[in-house]
Amino acid sequence: LIAVNAILALSLNLIYGFTGMFSLGHAGFMAIGAYVSALCVLPAAQKEMMWILEDIIWPFSVIHTPFWFSVVAGGFVAAIFGLFIAIPVLRLGGDYLGIATLGFAEIIRVLIVNLTPITNGSLGIKGIPFHASLLVNYGWLLITLYCMVKLLGSNFGNIFKAIRDDEIAAKVMGIDTFRTKVLSFCLGAFFAGVGGALLGNLLTTIDPKMFTFLLTFNVLMIVVAGGLGSLTGSILGSAVITVLLEWLRAVEDPITLGGFAIPGIPGMRMVVFSLV
Repeated sequence: LIAVNAILALSLNLIYGFTGMFSLGHAGFMAIGAYVSALCVLPAAQKEMMWILEDIIWPFSVIHTPFWFSVVAGGFVAAIFGLFIAIPVLRLGGDYLGIATLGFAEIIRVLIVNLTPITNGSLGIKGIPFHASLLVNYGWLLITLYCMVKLLGSNFGNIFKAIRDDEIAAKVMGIDTFRTKVLSFCLGAFFAGVGGALLGNLLTTIDPKMFTFLLTFNVLMIVVAGGLGSLTGSILGSAVITVLLEWLRAVEDPITLGGFAIPGIPGMRMVVFSLV
């Protein structure tokens, strides 16, 4: 889970931390990656049995690919959606961009609920084969980190940072800022799709309720805590926050202190976490 969260944090950091685009659409790209990967790795017989509201349509009913291919496919489809979103939306800036990308993430979630012949609607997909082992997830994290280091260490990475620091000055220098921002957004969407695919295969079950704004907020929290524009910060932040969220589950259990019994309070974990 730390590895998956680190991949998601790195992808959002590329968009927000290094290119300066305030995006809140990560949950949508994660959902696309998770569903595409699940549709690729599930056997045809299992799909036929699981789609009970409406029959699954061709070619999704017969697709069956290796796991690694399904992860790449999830990222690629997420990047295509990112392109369609980026072209109209990246003409906005600041908070307006955040609101627009949040709206698109919600649209994607609603589409997943309603495209029952493809996604199984609100029932979700269960029994996804477990492939996201510790080795696999950290392998994908290393691939993601390597790509980020190479990209941001190149001249192209300097262009991202120049747009973040002063877009007008970058335009004066002859940089096609719009095209560069679209590319950054699509790359971020690709790795978000990869993270979503790994998350789906780790949990072995997905449904539309998983991919709400709260999921984007958790990733954003890791990025901000680790530091905008810091790759090591994203990895350390994901480790600390993921472990802390799991450890704090004990806060919601009943506690006895000096003869006083304190009942477990649902949701107290997030209150304590916010204070921390």
